[in-house]
Amino acid sequence: MSNFGRVVRLALHYRFTFIASMITALMVGLLWGANISVVFPIIKVAFENESPQQWIESEIAAAEKKIAEKQSQIKESESELAAAEGDEARILRNSILANEDEIAAEEKALKRYLLFQPLVDNYLPRDPFTALSIFIGFLLLGTIVKDVFLICNTILVARLGHLATFDLRKIFYRNILRMDMARFNKEGTSDLMSRFTFDMGQLAEGLVVLFGKMVREPIKAIVCLVGAACICWRLLILSLVVAPLAGLLINWLAKTLKRANRKAMEEMAQLYNTLQETFRGIKIVKAFTMERHERWRFHNNSKNYYRKAMKIARYDSLTRPVTEVMGVITICLALLAGAYLVLSNETHLFGVRMSARPLSLAQLLTFYGLLAGMADPFRKLSEVFARLQRASAAADRIYKMIDRENKVLNPSQPVAMQRHRQDLVFDGVDFSYEPDKPILKSVDLQIKFGETVALVGPNGCGKSTLANLIPRFADPKAGEIRLDGINLRDARIRDVRGQIGLVSQETLLFDDTIENNIRYGSPQATHEQVVEAAKQAYAHQFIENELDDGYQTVVGPLGSRLSGGQRQRIALARAILHDPAILILDEATSQIDLESEQLIQRALEQFVRGRTAVIITHRMSILAMADKIVVMEDGVILGVGTHEELLGQCGLYNRLYSIQFDNNLRDSA
Repeated sequence: MSNFGRVVRLALHYRFTFIASMITALMVGLLWGANISVVFPIIKVAFENESPQQWIESEIAAAEKKIAEKQSQIKESESELAAAEGDEARILRNSILANEDEIAAEEKALKRYLLFQPLVDNYLPRDPFTALSIFIGFLLLGTIVKDVFLICNTILVARLGHLATFDLRKIFYRNILRMDMARFNKEGTSDLMSRFTFDMGQLAEGLVVLFGKMVREPIKAIVCLVGAACICWRLLILSLVVAPLAGLLINWLAKTLKRANRKAMEEMAQLYNTLQETFRGIKIVKAFTMERHERWRFHNNSKNYYRKAMKIARYDSLTRPVTEVMGVITICLALLAGAYLVLSNETHLFGVRMSARPLSLAQLLTFYGLLAGMADPFRKLSEVFARLQRASAAADRIYKMIDRENKVLNPSQPVAMQRHRQDLVFDGVDFSYEPDKPILKSVDLQIKFGETVALVGPNGCGKSTLANLIPRFADPKAGEIRLDGINLRDARIRDVRGQIGLVSQETLLFDDTIENNIRYGSPQATHEQVVEAAKQAYAHQFIENELDDGYQTVVGPLGSRLSGGQRQRIALARAILHDPAILILDEATSQIDLESEQLIQRALEQFVRGRTAVIITHRMSILAMADKIVVMEDGVILGVGTHEELLGQCGLYNRLYSIQFDNNLRDSA
């Protein structure tokens, strides 16, 4: 429960709400026990037709009479003891001690009756029915007041639970945004979404249960426990002999339920993954008529979750019967023992003293009422038991992600970095996502400020990985990358990325207006600056002429209301407005139409002047912009030079050029 305890500590930051919830829970518990205790005077008045004054006077008289009788018996025993010997003397001494104990119990009761007698005489009516009406009125009023406190407690507990989850959600989101790209890609968005939604929901429900019923119901049970102990604590202990066994069973169920819930949450994450893949790839699913396959895949995932959920249900089904059986055993023991003591007017059971004074029927019935009052909270606790285990499992899954240390971190003493003006150097850089599977091997490369460098090579050769190391989406395993002589590891991540503009193959736009998408990353930019960036990216014309709301047009999820070429020009405008010193283009024109490619190329030719540009592409038209071309294969640089130099020196580049040239001929034909 350690991770769940961390969430609880978040809730405890809201001291006023927590204290108020505890006070209201305490009042609910006290009033619960007080309302049950009203059973005693109601029974005395209704069943014995006594006014409160008559009852207390009779109790005082009975106590005084009992004391006098026992004192007389002690005197007789003491006089006989002088002449007694052996066993007879021992029996007499034990009788004296027993009578002295009974006198002490009666004197204690007498003091209590004498203390309350003035209050009863002054404030309660002498007519039995009127007194009964007042007691019933107290019961009704107490119930109403208790329910008012219950309403307040429910609202305060909900506020406490949701505030804690609100804080945890923000912490979780902040940590996810800081997570390095390699780990982010490995976890997958579906698993993260499952933790954000399903797991967080289970956790919020668990917190509400913890601060609500898990506080309120035990207080109610404790109040009833104390009340029953005041009537006859020895009989209460006898009734609760099965409690340790119930505790062991519940502890076993707790561990089992937590494991089962954790597995169920993992299956739910897999279900999210299936849904995400199907919905994002719906065009492919329909094009290849794979609806039946996807239904079968979803069926299998849902079936696995169903099995885990049923396993939880089976264990959960045991919690209420266990508590109910233990409760019935407790009541049965109390009924048998209590009935024997009352019916036989005894204070001992099997030679063991159970009460100081003989129990009356009203006391016994009130005792049973308090036991029943204890049983109801325990029944409710059994119903929420599984929720706490689900919450605990959810907390483990959420904090497992929060506690993971990122591999890309800010240095403890960062070096100040000015705007890029000199060079970008890769010095003996090695990189791998997994051990023994190198992606980059001893890469040495210098890119001078203002140069446009193109990275080419077959798929999987490490081009994108090399580009991703520049904004520190990951760090090299060996070697270093220096920007103007400063190791990127020694600078703040924000300072490094603040100088970089990125336009990738998969253009991502947010479900917001075009203006806000262009302004993304440059929130202080004015509308005029946004328009100027759009003009430089050759996007202004289609924004104004083809879209009804112009720059206020909402682009839809992931920019779905725009064409690929339009999205790419918006992304380029965003990079232009950011005014980066280094521009990275990762296959930025590979999936757009020829017209858009020509417009983007024209924009890039103007924009890259006075900046360092790293371009990953197979398009010969884009390669013509490069000052030099870097050819890569299997994570190694095979050659660096101009187009003409590489045609004569690098066989791989020659083959790539031939393939691209043939494709261009076919496209033009």
